[in-house]
Amino acid sequence: MNVVVLISGGGTNLQALIDGQLDKTLPITIQSVISNKADAYGLERAKLAGINTDVLDHKAFDSREAFDQAMIKIIDQYKPELVVLAGFMRILTPEFTRHYLGRMINIHPSLLPKYQGLHTHKRAIEAGDKEHGCSVHFVTEELDGGPVAMQAVVPIEKNDTPETLATRVLTQEHIIFPESVKLFAEKRLTMGENSSVLDGTALPAHGLLINNFK
Repeated sequence: MNVVVLISGGGTNLQALIDGQLDKTLPITIQSVISNKADAYGLERAKLAGINTDVLDHKAFDSREAFDQAMIKIIDQYKPELVVLAGFMRILTPEFTRHYLGRMINIHPSLLPKYQGLHTHKRAIEAGDKEHGCSVHFVTEELDGGPVAMQAVVPIEKNDTPETLATRVLTQEHIIFPESVKLFAEKRLTMGENSSVLDGTALPAHGLLINNFK
C-alpha cells in the first residue's frame, strides 16, 4: 500500500513505520515523508532509509487554507492510499480532512476523547488520573475527534512528571501506530460512520486495546 507520512519533528513514530517497511512486517511503501519544518529530524530518518522527502514551509503561505491546498497537490502526486500524521503539528482545514476522509490516521498522546490538543501528559497528571496512554484515530474535521482505532493504556505512577510519563506513552505509540497501519494496509481496518471498523465489526469507542496495562 502506498503511504505518505506527514511530520513536524523528530519522527520516532515515523521510524517505527520505516522499520516495519524495511523488515517487511508492514505491507507498505512510504512514497514520501513531508514536513512543514525543514529542520525536522524525521527528514533525516527518511533520507537514511532512502525515502523521498518534501518540505513545505507553512510560514510561506498567507493562510491555513492556501498551505493545505499546496499540501494536497504534493501529497496527491504520490497517489497514497493512506496518509499518516506522525507528529504533524498543524490544525488541518475542513477541505484537507474531507479530501482524505477515511484514509488518514493520526497518533495522539492521550486516551481519547480525553485531552484533545496539546500538553496531554501534564493535563492527565494535574487531573489526578490513574492512567493515561495513546490513541490512533481516523482524522475528521473535529480536532482529535475522529473514530478511535486503537489505544494503549499506561499507569500514571506516583512520582511521574510529564516527561517520564511521555517516555512511557511514546513506547506504546511505537507499538500501536504500526499495528494500526498494518491493519489498514491489509484492508481489515476501515472508518465507519461513527466508529472504526475491524473485520467488518464496529469497534467500541476506545477502539482496539492492543495492550492494556491496567
